Amino acid sequence: MSTMRNSVMLIGRPGADPEMKNFDNNQRVARFRLAVNETYTNEENERIENTQWISITAWNGLADRVMKIVRKGFMVAIEGSLRNNEWTDKDGNRRSTVEVVLSDMMPVDFEKKQAD
Repeated sequence: MSTMRNSVMLIGRPGADPEMKNFDNNQRVARFRLAVNETYTNEENERIENTQWISITAWNGLADRVMKIVRKGFMVAIEGSLRNNEWTDKDGNRRSTVEVVLSDMMPVDFEKKQAD
């Protein structure tokens, strides 16, 4: 493979409704956390479920779409790219987080949404 690519595809359920923030320069950002479950069988033949919480960020037009579509508990498929954010906090400690910056999404729980 000769081309490097930063691409993430996830299917999961938001743990809460998204939150929107508006900036003075007309920029908008919507954020939510997506629960992605993995299930496997361990050496003792026990079924283990592991949940990863992924931070999702969407900007401007996609932020508006997120606010219309994404709801707590309703499964969504998302596509985006990983971003590593680093900063120094007020106490001088280095901090970092990883988030997925959204490039596309679609609802997966079609029947569940229609029932509401």
